[in-house]
Amino acid sequence: LEQEMIYYIEKLDINEEIIRLKHHLKFFSLEMKNKEIKGKKLSFICQEIGREINTIGSKANNFEIQSLVVNMKEELEKIKENILNIL
Repeated sequence: LEQEMIYYIEKLDINEEIIRLKHHLKFFSLEMKNKEIKGKKLSFICQEIGREINTIGSKANNFEIQSLVVNMKEELEKIKENILNIL
């Protein structure tokens, strides 16, 4: 029973995804400051950001977090549209 509880608690824990999301966002920011912006690279980083956002959304059982996930997805789509102008 204890192992089962630990398993489910880990399934609901989004801390790891938040840490990875922050790293991806920092990397994206650094790439944006690069004088030679590479659209493909930014696109790949966006894919990773999207994966983390989706994982957070699937793990979250909280309305506030779900709402934030929807907002993050919306903003990410705007970023992806802008990247298409670079490609």
